[in-house]
Amino acid sequence: MHRRDFLRTSALATPAMLATGATCATGAAASRGVRADDAATDDAETAAAPATGRFKQSVCRWCFGGMSLDELCVMAKAQGIGGIDLLSEGEWEVPVRHGMICTTANGPSTIPHGFNRPEHHDRLVKESERLLPLVAAAGIPHMIVFSGNRFGMDDAEGLRNCAVGLRRITPLAEQLGVTIVMELLNSKVDHADYMGDRTAWGAALVDEVASDRFRLLYDIYHMQVMEGDVIRTIRDHAKAIAHYHTAGNPGRSNLDATQELFYPAIARAIADTGFQGWVAQEFMPRGDPATALREAVVACTV
Repeated sequence: MHRRDFLRTSALATPAMLATGATCATGAAASRGVRADDAATDDAETAAAPATGRFKQSVCRWCFGGMSLDELCVMAKAQGIGGIDLLSEGEWEVPVRHGMICTTANGPSTIPHGFNRPEHHDRLVKESERLLPLVAAAGIPHMIVFSGNRFGMDDAEGLRNCAVGLRRITPLAEQLGVTIVMELLNSKVDHADYMGDRTAWGAALVDEVASDRFRLLYDIYHMQVMEGDVIRTIRDHAKAIAHYHTAGNPGRSNLDATQELFYPAIARAIADTGFQGWVAQEFMPRGDPATALREAVVACTV
């Protein structure tokens, strides 16, 4: 499943996913001869503490879609992960039950239809004004937004349009203490025509919006596809970045020796900028998911 398809269906699928998680938890508890609520308490008490590196780690829900959200929380916490990334409104409390948090809430825009078109602004602003207080109340540090596709629009015009729309919601984000993050995505392989496909464009947008509560989500995989030179870019634009995503390239899979990105050095470069926020694992696991996630956590722990 591609991420855009998961995001499109996640709001509708949430009740079913939660039901599946409850069924799995109940079944697992029954097989051990204990009540499900007692099992949940046992899991919370015996799970590993969050990773103790120089920054915090989370994992994106969509790329582990073969398991329930509850199952992902149990697996992730056992690897030292403290949060789940990219959850929709009906899912935010699930990681809390496991002693974790949602690290980024899905926001009002979609990947192709975002803030670069003024005709979307009223709708996006209205939904942001509804979501942001809920995000803050849930203790979620970030809400994600997207630039939208070009559809023939000049990038400079799109930047100006994004800034106008975002400046309508950043005062509320500032008041509530939530950071709005715009993700940089590649338009070469995964998201054809996406406008926010270069770090320099995103950093210029951060300057134009001029709010401490608007920053970039720097996706290491996507920017490797578009630009390369990842470590230098992270160093040069660290002040514009509030959140990171990982994945191997090529293939958007495990952070291992089969791909071209060397994550221990990248993680060290991120930490050396003084970053203490969240780095979210966003790769599609090959082989055993728990093993792949454990290896990714180790590769990014500095």
